[in-house]
Amino acid sequence: MSTNITNMLYLVTIVTFILALRFLSSPAHARRGNQIGAAGMILAVVVTWIKVGTTSWWAIVIGMLIGGGFGAVAARRVKMTAMPQMVALFNGVGGGAAALIALAELHRILPAPGSPKVDISVAIALSALIGSISFSGSMIAFAKLQELIGGRPITYPGQQIVNALVFLTGAGAGVALVAGVQDEWLLWVLIGAAFLFGVLFVLPIGGADMPVVISLLNAFTGIAVAAGGFELENNVLIVAGMLVGASGTLLTLMMGKAMNRSIANVLFGAFGQVTAEAAATAAGGTGSVRPTTADDVGVMLAYAQKVVIVPGYGMAVAQAQHDVRALADLLEARGVEVTYAVHPVAGRMPGHMNVLLAEANVPYTALKEMDEANAEFGRTDVSLIIGANDVVNPDARNNPQSPIYGMPILNVDESKAVIVLKRSMNPGFAGIDNPLFLEPNTMMLFGDAKESVAKLTAAVKAL
Repeated sequence: MSTNITNMLYLVTIVTFILALRFLSSPAHARRGNQIGAAGMILAVVVTWIKVGTTSWWAIVIGMLIGGGFGAVAARRVKMTAMPQMVALFNGVGGGAAALIALAELHRILPAPGSPKVDISVAIALSALIGSISFSGSMIAFAKLQELIGGRPITYPGQQIVNALVFLTGAGAGVALVAGVQDEWLLWVLIGAAFLFGVLFVLPIGGADMPVVISLLNAFTGIAVAAGGFELENNVLIVAGMLVGASGTLLTLMMGKAMNRSIANVLFGAFGQVTAEAAATAAGGTGSVRPTTADDVGVMLAYAQKVVIVPGYGMAVAQAQHDVRALADLLEARGVEVTYAVHPVAGRMPGHMNVLLAEANVPYTALKEMDEANAEFGRTDVSLIIGANDVVNPDARNNPQSPIYGMPILNVDESKAVIVLKRSMNPGFAGIDNPLFLEPNTMMLFGDAKESVAKLTAAVKAL
């Protein structure tokens, strides 16, 4: 295949990736975006396969069968509640692949006479450094989300100093490589230090902040892949990596804004740590919990004019999204206006709640983003909170001593009545109590979210 034809087909692939991102920006067209992106990736693989025809085809086939088979099975079998873990795992694999490419390229060019080109050396150092951080960081994020290790922040004295020393060790090895020191062990030092830094970087981050971490590590992987494209002189890798890096960076900024955190705080602040003093201060509200029954809530919902459903991770765990849609349909049949208020960081990854609700065929027009939803709570008769906690905690707005103070929230407390579906009074990811549960207009319906929603549907039907 000639270079011109190869570049033309690569250009088609690049266009499909851009179109895929464009379609993925809307839930109504997200599936089409995935299909366009997948088609472009297949074209890129085929063109590259033909281009490197001297390589052992059987090795490529075996690798594709193993990787593709695992990905297909995992994507089909994974539950929606475990989707964040899968995203973290697959993202980490991409970063690890970029680091391995850097190692292979350095091993290939070192025996050649003369020093490697500076741009190639820089690309090797960057892909190894960033890819290793993304790999190990994503594995720790996976372990936290999968609850293989505690979701609470893990900190120790002098943590930032240790992190800085580890990172500088890796960066120093990279600078030596770029400067012309042709020793493969330097790249191993770089990869090892970056791997360790990725672990130390994510350990102090709490589970409540995983959406920010996932989007940030996704951006890291994209940049590492783009650097790998420079090493291999492959335009598709460069463009695809930068698309991922740019979109991941923008998403990180959006997530940081939604949680009122700066990027510097994300990178260096060991954010997510909740001290005992701060937690005690946040828990210092007055009032009492008011339990209720499904029959009483059913009456409130059936005779309301406007109901807002606020989904959280508890809904995902209970797989209650289809039951929620059935309840909403029943209420709408009675003339009740039903909308869904979705916080940007609800769940454990960006867009988690939107995906769950889309799976249950909830109309996209019924989904309200935070600003739009907050404007409607003043005229809402009932806000139905299903498994959400920190994103509706009024301490984020009212209590300067709270660990989450300043984080924009859904102002459900402005509703006439608030019904919280929750298993128990245990705190959410941030590890602090929620004074909303003690407010005079709040009632608690305890139990599994799926079972509770089914009881509410039965209660409304009985009316």
